[in-house]
Amino acid sequence: MSLPPRTVHRDLAYFFLGLIIAFSISGIFLNHRQSWHPRRYSYAVKEITLAAPILKEQVTDSFITAFTATQQIDDNLRRFNVDDKNTLRISYTMNDVQVDLATGQGKIETYRITPILGQMTQLHQDTSKWWIYYSDIFGLAMFTIAMTGMFIEKGKNSFWSRGWWLALLGMVFPLIFLFLLS
Repeated sequence: MSLPPRTVHRDLAYFFLGLIIAFSISGIFLNHRQSWHPRRYSYAVKEITLAAPILKEQVTDSFITAFTATQQIDDNLRRFNVDDKNTLRISYTMNDVQVDLATGQGKIETYRITPILGQMTQLHQDTSKWWIYYSDIFGLAMFTIAMTGMFIEKGKNSFWSRGWWLALLGMVFPLIFLFLLS
């Protein structure tokens, strides 16, 4: 028994509707994560003052460990650095710290996961074995939806009459971004 392309296309789209919507929405927000981080939002800002001046050479792993304990930050350290403006930046999983080393003035910004959107964006990054298998199946389904979509329409609006050049044009733009603009 062979299923017609229209049936395969429709049923796969119905089955994966929720994931298609989640990936679409969260993908748009992830594209703009430099200006607004979709996984977390600022919950609290605490102004701090450290004994100044602090020399760049003093900012070591032990300095950061002591700072974390003193400020009672119960979070996983991701990274730290001192930038060109002599500002210490410390990134934790759910906290960010900025301190002007010359004045000792700074702030600790605490974040919470954005409801719903935070969980949707996690789908793009999850690496659990079962999620990877499901994502592979989803990828194959998206490929199948694309391929069956080419054969749904008949006549003057069919893929072979007019759709092929739209598909070709649609492939050119990602190639431009991939090869010329990166």
